[in-house]
Amino acid sequence: MPLPMKLRCKIAVFVFSLLACAAAAGLVIGATADDPGDDSSLSAAICPLVYRLDESPSGRGYRYSFFGNAFFINEQGDLLTAAHVLETFRNGGQPSILLARPNRPPQLLPVTVVAADQEHDVAILRATPNPFASHYRVDFLSIASEPALPGQPVLAISLHPARLQNAKSFQAPVEDRSPGQVLSYETTQLEKSAPAAEVFLLSHPVTLGQSGSPVLDLDSRAVIGLVEGRWLRNSLGSLAQSNNRSAEPPGAAVPIRYAISLLDQNGVPWHASCGSTAKTAPSANP
Repeated sequence: MPLPMKLRCKIAVFVFSLLACAAAAGLVIGATADDPGDDSSLSAAICPLVYRLDESPSGRGYRYSFFGNAFFINEQGDLLTAAHVLETFRNGGQPSILLARPNRPPQLLPVTVVAADQEHDVAILRATPNPFASHYRVDFLSIASEPALPGQPVLAISLHPARLQNAKSFQAPVEDRSPGQVLSYETTQLEKSAPAAEVFLLSHPVTLGQSGSPVLDLDSRAVIGLVEGRWLRNSLGSLAQSNNRSAEPPGAAVPIRYAISLLDQNGVPWHASCGSTAKTAPSANP
């Protein structure tokens, strides 16, 4: 039986709204196997940042040293991470990322540094060759152009090797998911002799290796910051943390506006979260 005209109009308006939301998020249909907003695709956008130790692989792949995390922000193979994660490579050395593959062991892929902002502790990487054009299990995360707010529920996701002292590339990394909330904004120096920069504090503690991981808005799953490290100073955030009965100091995150500014300065595209008005929002003042 044909649907009533009024109901057909409501369905059409609903479908149009969904399409408009996808366009605002800058999503490209068919770019990845999964919907970037789907929870199952979050892990596919995140990868350990490592240094390969072997010239040739063994039966368990290459041995590597683990330094932190990075995450994809577009289907061209560009990633964001915390700049301090790359300190080991300042005097040479080839950084790599560990990527999952369907029905095959993970594989190391080289990355190059596109740009770095040491003052605000953000860096852009590029994977070569582009893993989105090959058989890797990869995805990208959308970015929120709105700032994080105190009390906002968040989720930090990171990966690390199962054995830090004997990491092998054929071994799948372990995923950590840390739910929490934004406590407060604080001012600090992220680089010696650099101007003061803002960070926001997280109610959950940060562990070794989580630097560079994305901090997501719990509802939209859009990136609102990057894990910086632990906050060891006394502050209102620390007081809130103590009220949560946690013995660990709160985590600190770099606001995403610093990354947006670096991306726009270098002409690197990124995907805005649903509700934003443009795929590449105007640069934010750092």
